Amino acid sequence: MEKLSSIAQDVSELLIKQGETIAISESSSGGLISAALLAVPGASRYFLGGGVVYTAVAREQLLGINFDDYPGIRSSSEPYAELAAATIKDRLGADWGLAETGAAGPSGNRYGDAAGHTCIAVNGRYNRVFTLETNSDSREENMWQFASETLTLFKKLLSEAN
Repeated sequence: MEKLSSIAQDVSELLIKQGETIAISESSSGGLISAALLAVPGASRYFLGGGVVYTAVAREQLLGINFDDYPGIRSSSEPYAELAAATIKDRLGADWGLAETGAAGPSGNRYGDAAGHTCIAVNGRYNRVFTLETNSDSREENMWQFASETLTLFKKLLSEAN
């Protein structure tokens, strides 16, 4: 938790300094990304909102994404992470969108991804997407690592933009 809090503090300072806002769609990190950013005093200056998009119902209701409209896209994939990041950013009118989608564990998901698999995307002035494989089936450890890696990537992009 301490590492995540430190990264969130750095991210919040960069967002405030740059006068920018963020919106988040996360799944297997279970809200830890949002919670870390919201724990920093002054979060209302940069955090517009987001959600834990954990099911198809949540995806359709919160993001307005129906996979019938996107043939070949599935959860826990880089294309979906990119779509979710762009969608949450646009829906909330943020400068940046973050998305995380994967399988925390202790088992894999129905798509064949192992526990410890997640895809992370950033959408804004810079766009990035990557897949993380922790090779661990520890649900809680994976959730914390997914959140940490997402904020670390975002901090790097914000620092480059500065």
